Amino acid sequence: MKNNRISLSSVNLHYAAVAYKDRSVKSLMAGLLRQRPQNTGIADIHALKDVSVEIVSGERVGLLGHNGAGKSTFLKTVAGLYPISSGTLKVVGQVRSLFDLSLGFEPDATGRENILYRGLLLGLTPRFMREKEAEIVEFAGLGEFIDYPIKTYSAGMQVRLAFAISTTVGGDVLLLDEVIGAGDANFMAKAKARITSLIEQAEILVLASHDLGALRSICTRGLVFHHGTLMFDGNIEAAIAEYASINGLNNVG
Repeated sequence: MKNNRISLSSVNLHYAAVAYKDRSVKSLMAGLLRQRPQNTGIADIHALKDVSVEIVSGERVGLLGHNGAGKSTFLKTVAGLYPISSGTLKVVGQVRSLFDLSLGFEPDATGRENILYRGLLLGLTPRFMREKEAEIVEFAGLGEFIDYPIKTYSAGMQVRLAFAISTTVGGDVLLLDEVIGAGDANFMAKAKARITSLIEQAEILVLASHDLGALRSICTRGLVFHHGTLMFDGNIEAAIAEYASINGLNNVG
């Protein structure tokens, strides 16, 4: 087994966001008429709070938490998309992430041209992407639309193409954030089969999901996040129970 791993020690992540005042309905309507929301300046968001965790080869880890708890932020931090504010982060192994699927698409370029552009963002060579082009086009099921500009695509067509490109090659470390959500039944079946194949090939899987059934069937370990803090790290069943307790949920068994 390879020595791939994800290691975070006392990691904190801060970012700035515009803060808005809580206002009455009357003042809100006035603001809408002015088309200028009233803000109070820049707020510091402490998105990850002193997070320490070690994930090693062979592990399938599920991330649990309410929306905004820190699951997606954790994934994007591990993927290297967010620079940490303090602490240490080390990832050993080739990372492949499946979130923000449409990132890197150029609206005025054709689908065929965007295969190359997105491949470059994924760290893949132009030669490799050209070799995979026919396979990608067929998987996405776009037919002649592959030579039309992306801006003419429906949302579903864009997702199909992005998914086909992003899953062309697997990685040692696979990061998933509930990416399958658009397409007809035939495409959904193909997408699930490809995801299953990528999971089987990956040395490490980290999956953020609200689908407790999927977490139970795929993962053996669970991390529970709450307002940016890692509240629990342990067996997936115990993690689900802790997630339910923290959020006051019933009937998650």
